Amino acid sequence: MVLNFEYFPQLITERLILRNIENSDTELIHKLRSDETANAFIGRENSSTLEKAQEFILKIQHLVQKNEGLYWIIRLKENNNLMGSVCLFNLDIENESVEIGYEMLPEFQGKGFMGEALKKVIAYTFEEIKAKKITACLTSDNIRSITILEKMNFKIEVKEHNNTHDNIKNLLTYTLKNSKVNQ
Repeated sequence: MVLNFEYFPQLITERLILRNIENSDTELIHKLRSDETANAFIGRENSSTLEKAQEFILKIQHLVQKNEGLYWIIRLKENNNLMGSVCLFNLDIENESVEIGYEMLPEFQGKGFMGEALKKVIAYTFEEIKAKKITACLTSDNIRSITILEKMNFKIEVKEHNNTHDNIKNLLTYTLKNSKVNQ
């Protein structure tokens, strides 16, 4: 796998720009991390403050600098509205796999934005990072997310997956294998 994020990969789709997180994103991060529905699905406490959001931004910036993950802010091209995020983490060099995570503010859900963003990130992950497999861990209660993953051809894993999501009930693991490499 190729892990060099010195130049952060901004990604562009038909309607969206996926860009690096910035210090000025504190209010969006606070809003995302305060959303009770999203938090319930990913096992996160509803305890966000602007200070905690700023700490999170610094943590993400540090992870990117160390080539340990990528975190994109999703925004509309037309008006700069910040909508959500997509991240790659748990980069497993030995097994050439990465985990993908994502969240979107409720007012932007159900409009195809996340599917559009995920397609671009998946293409980047397979073509530029050269990962052989992308995993996604989520609760079986998150029907919208399961639907998106299945539309993207992710398959549910029946075997145990090594992950760090202790506080998610009814945890499922989905995987997508890179069809252009030999597994």
